[in-house]
Amino acid sequence: MQGFCMKCRKKVEMKGARSIKMKNGRPATQGSCPSCGTKVFRIGKA
Repeated sequence: MQGFCMKCRKKVEMKGARSIKMKNGRPATQGSCPSCGTKVFRIGKA
């Protein structure tokens, strides 16, 4: 799944993507950027 890396400023394929639930109850996907290792989020159901 792809997400936007704020550090690289481009869309990247998430490494280790997993489904999470945010504090407000909305679903999201969290992973890391393969090039810089920054956390990458994508809000919405996967």
